[in-house]
Amino acid sequence: MGFASAYLSGNTITDKIFQEKPAEDTGIIIVIPAFDEPGIINTLQSLADCEKPPCSVETIVIVNAPSRANRRQLRQNYSTCEALHKWKQTDTGSVFLLLYKDLGIMEDSEWGVGMARKTGMDEALRRFSSLDRRDGVIASLDADCLVQSNYLLRLYTELQVQEKHSACSVYFEHPLEGQMDSVIYSAICRYELHLRYYYQALKYTGYPGVFHTIGSALAVKALSYAKAGGMNRRQGGEDFYFIQKLIPAGGYFYLTGTTVIPSPRISDRVPFGTGPVIGKLLKDPQSDYLTYNPEGFEYIKVLVDNVPDLYNPDSEKEKEVFNDLHFSLQDFLEANGWQNKLAEIRSNTSSPASFEKRFFSWFNMFRVVKYLNFLHTGQYQKKMPVKEAAVLMLSKMGYDSTGSDEAELLNIYRGLEK
Repeated sequence: MGFASAYLSGNTITDKIFQEKPAEDTGIIIVIPAFDEPGIINTLQSLADCEKPPCSVETIVIVNAPSRANRRQLRQNYSTCEALHKWKQTDTGSVFLLLYKDLGIMEDSEWGVGMARKTGMDEALRRFSSLDRRDGVIASLDADCLVQSNYLLRLYTELQVQEKHSACSVYFEHPLEGQMDSVIYSAICRYELHLRYYYQALKYTGYPGVFHTIGSALAVKALSYAKAGGMNRRQGGEDFYFIQKLIPAGGYFYLTGTTVIPSPRISDRVPFGTGPVIGKLLKDPQSDYLTYNPEGFEYIKVLVDNVPDLYNPDSEKEKEVFNDLHFSLQDFLEANGWQNKLAEIRSNTSSPASFEKRFFSWFNMFRVVKYLNFLHTGQYQKKMPVKEAAVLMLSKMGYDSTGSDEAELLNIYRGLEK
């Protein structure tokens, strides 16, 4: 009976996949879902080129296909399995043990990357549970990513051996030049600028627990994975929702000092995310990437600053705080049961600190995004080009970036996170 037996008995999609026992000192398992992935060997080679950490490492690849997969995609999955077989037969000096499974065509109409990622991460948990390694690291990666050579070492030193750390988002950078068409790199520059602008803008509000939520750049300890209920089954956005379960538990951090390098390629395998965004931008390469107006974050900042004043059940103070909010946020909070929710949070907390923690578990990053989308329907605000928004936010933070192009702005924003 391992530490995750209760979870594994009722929360997995498949039975035990691999009969090969893990090495006793296995400390890191990389999980890679693969559907229509022509470049997975590049990812494996990138991991093989990493400095070896003081523990054994495994890489689990889950080859899969939804029922809607076409003939070309299925042929690619077949080629992927052939390449993985060849790799495993010929690679004798790698820093990791490769395990892979072809699930074939999944008839579940809801099948997508979330289920594939969950299948691999659940299997990693099963292997760590057999070793009773509660601190084993389950790292989520994608089959078109590269990693910096110290990636495994940083996972080991900053997550695996640090008791206070339970899970993390990993620093990432998309390539801005290479062998693809220049318009692709221009598009990914704008999209990554949006991601980093949003990250810094939310930090600017004072909102607690701001993290990037990218499935190819996250890692979690085995016990924390089980306690959070495991990866969810969504067709897309599974990473965002999973991380929202991890953050409130504590010990979540931003792992810097290494880099995951996701591909900027076009993809229609998921309903939203990098691939679909790039495809949309390439339909009109000269179009602006529109993002949230910085003023929306000012509205959030007023709420965040006043949350401590909401702990005591003072109707006049509550009314004063509410009246100070922008009318769009008032409308949004009322539609989300503001007064009843405050009463419920107060009745379940006994200190200002516990009140704030519970409040932000309710007004979490999912609800923040819902508010920002609500704000930008056109009734209250309109979205604006990411370049303009990025310059305005840097100005609010005390940086003069006037005249900078998107690439220069992105480098500034990257520098703020390293």
